[in-house]
Amino acid sequence: MDSSRVMTGSRPLRAPGKLAILLLFLVMGGCSSFHPIYTPTGDILTAYSEDEATPYVMQMSDSALACSMGEGLDPLVYSFSRVTGAPDKTGSLLMLLAANCTESKAWEAELAYLRADYSGDVPAAKDAREKAKRLNALTAKRRYVVFQRAMRAYDYDPTESSAECPFLYSEQDEITFLLGLLTGMQAIVNDANSGARGGVPRDIAPQAERAAQCLDNEKWGGLPNAIRAMVWLLIPDTRPDLSPDPWVVFRNSSDLGVKVGMRASMALEVVAAETFGREDVRKDVIARFAKSDQTFKVWKEYRLVDESARNVIRFSSDKYWTAHYGYRTPQSRFGSLSDKTRVDSSEVMDLDDLL
Repeated sequence: MDSSRVMTGSRPLRAPGKLAILLLFLVMGGCSSFHPIYTPTGDILTAYSEDEATPYVMQMSDSALACSMGEGLDPLVYSFSRVTGAPDKTGSLLMLLAANCTESKAWEAELAYLRADYSGDVPAAKDAREKAKRLNALTAKRRYVVFQRAMRAYDYDPTESSAECPFLYSEQDEITFLLGLLTGMQAIVNDANSGARGGVPRDIAPQAERAAQCLDNEKWGGLPNAIRAMVWLLIPDTRPDLSPDPWVVFRNSSDLGVKVGMRASMALEVVAAETFGREDVRKDVIARFAKSDQTFKVWKEYRLVDESARNVIRFSSDKYWTAHYGYRTPQSRFGSLSDKTRVDSSEVMDLDDLL
């Protein structure tokens, strides 16, 4: 009998074949980080997400649908980090979308609180306020994950004060990194709104301020400088000598955002105005945003970013209207914080403002 052959049924199996089978079993059973099916599937799914899914989602105008996709797909896509490299680029975007979902629910709870407070329903107001805090805490946790994933995706250690800027090879890399920084700042605000239940470390603020300088401010609609201005307000010691007033930086950044077709800077400006009690700025930003719609041309590749900014601006307006009038902003009054349609009982009310 030929010692180089082993009979399996009526067909000989050569020694190299035995070795291949042995190696396959060793790989499947002895290496938990590789699976002959799952690992290549994860690599393919990650590549598809980065090359096709991410650009597609960024062009969407339906922010609610996009956030649902984030909640549905993030556990699936990121679960492949058990058998292949963590898909941090795609994962940061998916978790960002998932955080938008919980924030939207937190917004509705906040409006419910304001309506209850307006009508004097104390138990309902207390319940809605607690719900809003819980949802803000969850949003803060999710957004902190976004920040961490975005930094890991580009091997950038934000804790190093002298860290070099990461290599951002494409425009998609730039926006992913930039949104990671923005979301980190949002995480701090959400955590504050939750009563610090999210556990987001405040030191990510100066980290984001340093990292924002790695991006082209004019190209990205003033958003890098808007992030820096937010940090300067939160932590005044981080503001460089001879730098402009943060509110001037915000205004310039917002103007750049309108110019390039992505008004995320305006959203950050209105959040800062609410956070630091600048009602004059808040009113002005909402009015400028509504007015910009008349001539605004969106950056189509990043339509979702602008739609998310619109949601932030509208929510700020809705909060004011609900607190003062008991209902959210009528469509015909978006851009104004005064209800000129309120009339005496002897006058006829315009049904368009009721529908």
